[in-house]
Amino acid sequence: MEDVLSVYKQPYDPDHPLLCMDETSKQLTLETRRPIAVRAGHPKRYDYEYRRNGVCNLFMFSEPLVGRRHVSVTERRTKRDWAAQIKDLLDVHYPEAKKITLVMDNLNTHTGASLYEAFEPSEARRLLERLDIHYTPKHGSWLNMAEIELGIISRQCLNRRIGDRETLSTEVAAWEKRRNAADAKIDWRFTTEDARIKLKRLYPIISA
Repeated sequence: MEDVLSVYKQPYDPDHPLLCMDETSKQLTLETRRPIAVRAGHPKRYDYEYRRNGVCNLFMFSEPLVGRRHVSVTERRTKRDWAAQIKDLLDVHYPEAKKITLVMDNLNTHTGASLYEAFEPSEARRLLERLDIHYTPKHGSWLNMAEIELGIISRQCLNRRIGDRETLSTEVAAWEKRRNAADAKIDWRFTTEDARIKLKRLYPIISA
């Protein structure tokens, strides 16, 4: 926990940016009946029945110090999918960064081994050498600021029926564009000093 909190205190460095990564899923649902259009005194109305149309995964990368985020919609969330997202992050979105500090949880796909499963050893090594990985502790994923971004996109974009992956990708891209244009940053205030007071029960008791 203190490792992640110490990372959050570091000043912004364009050569060594801080990013937080997390992922979530979205159930795709199709309407079984045509919705009733909005009219005076009545909002648009939907039937309670729907048809499941699969599940998509959303990879969230958030750079909280500059108010930037990028979301990718994928069909799956395998080790190879995560590895492809990391390569895209490093080579497409941050090609000039010497190294990226990456905060994420301990999901079994979020490891350097995933890069070796997806790429040749030399390529996997090249990508890993540009990463400074910091994991949130078990049961401490709330320390990952990307969770805040996932909560926001869930309320502002995903809280409705979306029927297919193409529509989901379009809606997510529009949300990302609006939020990035607003330079929406995260005001993180929880520090190591706070943790030692408010979460004292989590620390070991040292006897005299």
